[in-house]
Amino acid sequence: MSLKIGITCYPTVGGSGIVATELGKRLAEKGHEIHFITSSLPFRLQRVYPNIRFHEVKVNQYQVFQYPPYDLTLASKMADVVNMYDLDILHVHYAIPHAVSAALAKDMSGGRVKVMTTLHGTDITVLAYDPSLQNIIRYGIDRSDKVTGVSHFLIEQTREQLGISRPMEPIHNFVPPNVTLAHDQQALRQGYGIDNDEDVIVHMSNFRPVKRVEDVIRAFKLIRRERKSKLLLIGDGPERHSLEKLVHECSLEQDVLFLGSQNQIYELLALADLMLLLSEKESFGLTALEAMAVGVPVVGTDVGGIPEVINDRETGLICPVYDYEAAALAALAILRDEAMHQRMASAAKARAFSKFNSDTIVAEYEQLYAEMLNGYENNR
Repeated sequence: MSLKIGITCYPTVGGSGIVATELGKRLAEKGHEIHFITSSLPFRLQRVYPNIRFHEVKVNQYQVFQYPPYDLTLASKMADVVNMYDLDILHVHYAIPHAVSAALAKDMSGGRVKVMTTLHGTDITVLAYDPSLQNIIRYGIDRSDKVTGVSHFLIEQTREQLGISRPMEPIHNFVPPNVTLAHDQQALRQGYGIDNDEDVIVHMSNFRPVKRVEDVIRAFKLIRRERKSKLLLIGDGPERHSLEKLVHECSLEQDVLFLGSQNQIYELLALADLMLLLSEKESFGLTALEAMAVGVPVVGTDVGGIPEVINDRETGLICPVYDYEAAALAALAILRDEAMHQRMASAAKARAFSKFNSDTIVAEYEQLYAEMLNGYENNR
């Protein structure tokens, strides 16, 4: 059955927005009518899709408001789209403000639409620790007809932090059913000044403190002492200036490449021999999965949902958080042993497309959509 689904997410670079956009694209390919209701065009929505529509949320800058009420404007826009296009479902990503806005929109549209909330991490692992926000996060979750989380870890964290007992479904993030590389990888290596005998280490994030990119750089410095290599840093964010300063202090300017935010990430990830993901908090670890999809083993920390993505000693290695020396040793163990590297690379790709394939994950969402519409709400 073809559904009309509204999707709201943070449209900028970040795992939740990427997953929400890719989900919308996959659903559209399966014949559903998708309506993105966001403050700007989602980052990964680069071309025209005949059954995807975009509805921009514009906040009026009235003088009476010290802070423009985005959440209320979003709720009003959601209700307008629900009523105008007769939407079946609002699928929102992040508890605040999106789940709260969706609850208001449902009320404004007479309860005619079902609400699914997908938790991605920061809304629970960071914001839910603020006592002033706990009640509103709990409200948004409780008012949703279905709630999903991107990892088993996140579901348990939500229960523990907010005391929530209602059913919540773990549905992992995903990769496309196939990944094609359009560019000549050798030409790309040459373009970035990477010699044939150099190892390539990659890290991709939004350069926030929680990502511990400084640990990545310090680990790379230790790796670089033993092996000729380059570090590709994909992304941007508030810590970029301090990270550039650290690279200078470590005398690594010739070997660390800041590539900024990128659209064609698989092309760049495929250049790498290894990924470092050394976050102190990570509800899933989408970048690790994307690296695995192109056969790149991952060294990741033992936090959050990362161990649900990386099979330790099979698709990469798990190391203690904050221990960049251990991360460097793990990376060197893989890079020194060609047979181990090849084995992990093959296992990483196989795991990405077997356990985290978009066809499987999208079908799980469709099953929950059907349950909502057939009256199997889990409101309490």
